[in-house]
This record gives sequence, structure tokens and C-alpha cells, in this order.
Amino acid sequence: MTFTTIFLIAFIASFGLRHWLSQRQIRHVSKHRDAVPVDFAEKITLADHQKAADYTIAKLRLGILENGVSAIILIAFTLLGGLEILNIALLNYFGPGITQQIALLASIALISGIIDLPFSWYKQFYLEERFGFNRMSKKLFFVDLVKGVALGAAIGLPLLWVILSLMAKAGDLWWLWSWGVLTAFSLLMQWIFPTFIAPLFNKFQALEDGPLKTQIEALLARCDFASQGLFVMDGSKRSAHGNAFFAGMGKAKRIVFFDTLIEKLNPGEVEAVLAHELGHFKRNHIRKRLLASFALSFGMFALLGWISTQAWFYTDLGVMPNLNGYNGGLALALFMLVSPVFSFFFTPLGSLASRKHEYEADGFAAEKSSANDLISALVKLYQDNASTLTPDPIYTAFYSSHPPAPLRIANLQRFSKS
Repeated sequence: MTFTTIFLIAFIASFGLRHWLSQRQIRHVSKHRDAVPVDFAEKITLADHQKAADYTIAKLRLGILENGVSAIILIAFTLLGGLEILNIALLNYFGPGITQQIALLASIALISGIIDLPFSWYKQFYLEERFGFNRMSKKLFFVDLVKGVALGAAIGLPLLWVILSLMAKAGDLWWLWSWGVLTAFSLLMQWIFPTFIAPLFNKFQALEDGPLKTQIEALLARCDFASQGLFVMDGSKRSAHGNAFFAGMGKAKRIVFFDTLIEKLNPGEVEAVLAHELGHFKRNHIRKRLLASFALSFGMFALLGWISTQAWFYTDLGVMPNLNGYNGGLALALFMLVSPVFSFFFTPLGSLASRKHEYEADGFAAEKSSANDLISALVKLYQDNASTLTPDPIYTAFYSSHPPAPLRIANLQRFSKS
């Protein structure tokens, strides 16, 4: 069996599975649209429940269209010869070498970004606008776009040059050196992001003195958690959705609240949400996820190290490699295009681990803060973010990083009664 056949089987299976799961979710959410689940009947209005259903379905339908376009682009780049045409054109312009390979990868990123742009625009200024979540101006949309491209080029191009240079000059174990560079870079970004990158897009202000800050500092003391500070981010200039997160590592850890979260929740609920996030740290979820990502990237680089030396990897995907020369960028481009087709089937494993971590973090929050406050906060967030309360079980098992609302609330109620 040729790799072309294996790829086509995996491609059809993954695309078909994505479509089937999305259609299941649409049917399930639509079927339960006209009745609020019994456990939420006193807290969520029918109008809000129907809004969540309509929002969920609208996002799924847009996702189906995006998946269809992505599938066409993937086949166009590979089996229909798009990558080969682009590679030859850049070879004629730059000649062989690392510059041409960087141009190839940058061109693919640029083409993908241009294709994705209409979807991003539609999602922000039609879908999010329609359901009352968009607060971003068109000017800010393009400012973010320019900043993102400039930042991606400033960081990505030098990193790409290092990896491609290692592929060319570091011998058979280039992939190990490249993995080491990427791992070190990822850790460095954990330090750089909160201090230098995030402020390019948002304003961060120290949380004002008052009852909320006092309550949160008491929680941090109970949890023996040291941070660089408590900050409020102006998330409201882009979206009405609320959130809270950690940024940084070690002594550079910051706790960040969206201003929209503080607007919607009372101090006890904000504390409970933060206690949940602290639970991820105290239960070593963040460290485990980092280690898992490093192990996964190690395996992917090892696979790339082997597969990049196989002529069939190129020819069976519609590309003619330089049989006597350097194919670093070409191998990287093909691998990044094709590997998601195969890795998609492992999605449920990551989702299962993530849901387990969410339950553990909820348990930590119930222990260190208040299960009732966390339940109240979650109900408000489900309502304000128009998150469906009736997801399809199979869709949830495959994709969802968080447990379904009814199961999560029921789990927390066990703590509130104990």
C-alpha cells in the first residue's frame, strides 16, 4: 500500500468523522433547545438556553465550512501539486538553500492566513456580533492582525532559520538538536509572554485595593501560592466573554482577570474561579501538560527525522524532492500539512485527560474556597458565554476539554453537601 493510499484513507476518515461529530452535536443541541435541563430550570431562562443552543449551532456550522475549505486546501497543496508548484517557483527566484526554504514555509503561512481571514472576519463581526459578544472595532481587528504578523515574523523567522540550519548541518541527529532548541524556546516564551508580548495587545492594570483584592490575597495565602501580582486585563475591548488565567513561570507568575469577569461575578465567585485555576497549578496539571507536550514534540521530531529521508514521503504526496540536496523546509512543510490528519484520531485522549484535570481543579476549589460559589460562578459564565447545557455525549467525549455543565455541577454539589 502506497503512502498516498494511507494518507487518503486517513484524510477521508478524519474529515468524515469531524463532519459526523459536528452534525451529531447540532442535532442533539437542537433537539433539546426548547427545554432547560431540570437542574438549571431555576437559574437559566428559556431565552438564554435557546440563545446558547443557537450560538453553539451557528459556530458548528461555520466550523463545518472551515473544515471543508481546509480539506480542499490540504489536497490542493499535496496531491494536486500546489506545494510542488510553489516550491519550484521559489527555487527559480531564490535558488536552492535555506532562504528559499524559509520563503516556502512563510508563503504557506501567508496563504493559509489569507484564506482564514474571511472566516475570522465573519466570526468576529457577524457571528459574535449577532449574539452580542463582539466589542472589537474593525480598526482594532486590523491592528491586531498587523501586530500578529509582525510578531510572528520577528519570532518565527529566526527560530525557523535555526531549525533549518540544524537540519542542514547537524547530521542525522538534527531532529534531537531541533527538539532541544524548540523546547528551550517554549520555556523562554513562558517568561517573555506576560512581560513583553501580552502588553502589545492588551492593557494590564494592578487589581485595585479593596475587598476583592483582600479576599484573593487571603486565598493565595491559604494555598501557599506566590505570584508577581494580580492584574486586570481589558478583555472587554474585544469581547464580552470573561476569563481568568495564569501567565509566566516560577517567580514571574502573574494572575490575570478579564475585566468582564470581574464585572459579572461577585467577589466570592471570583475567588472560587481563581481557586479552580490555582487547583491546576497545585495539582501539577500545568507541569504535566508541559511535559506531555515536550514528549509529544520529541516523538514528532523523531518521526520527522526519519520520514524526511524517505523519498516516498515526498513523491507520494505530490512533491519532487531534491534527491541530492537539501529538503529541510519542504519536509517541514509537508509534515506540518499532513500530520494533523493522523494526530486528529488521538484527540479524545487529550480531551479525557483535560476533563480529569478539570474535575480535580474543581475539587481543589471546593476545598480551598466554596463549592457553592464556584457553582454560582459557573452558571453565570455558562449563561453569559452562551455555552450549551445539552452537548452530545459522543461529541463531548471526543472534543471537550471541560466536563459537560450538568456533570460538572453535580460533581461540585457533592462537595457543597459534605
